[in-house]
Amino acid sequence: MSAHCQLTGAEPGFGNRISHSHRRTSRRFDPNIQRKRYWMPSEGRYVRLTLSARAVKTIDTIGIEAAVARIRARGVRV
Repeated sequence: MSAHCQLTGAEPGFGNRISHSHRRTSRRFDPNIQRKRYWMPSEGRYVRLTLSARAVKTIDTIGIEAAVARIRARGVRV
C-alpha cells in the first residue's frame, strides 16, 4: 500500500536522521494512512478509500458524498 492519501494528497516527506555525533542519514516521514470503507447511499454501494487520519476527520465533518466529489475532482477514480 502506498503511503498516499486519496483525499488530502498527503504523501511521505523526506529529511535526515541526526545522530548524537551529528552524522546525517536519510529518513522518511510517512503519513498515518488507513484503509476505510464508507457506505455511499447515492450510489447504493460501499467505497474503500486510502486515507490519512486527518482525512478521516475531514470526512466526519463534510460527509462522504462531498469527500468523494473532491476526490473525483482531482481525477482519482473511486
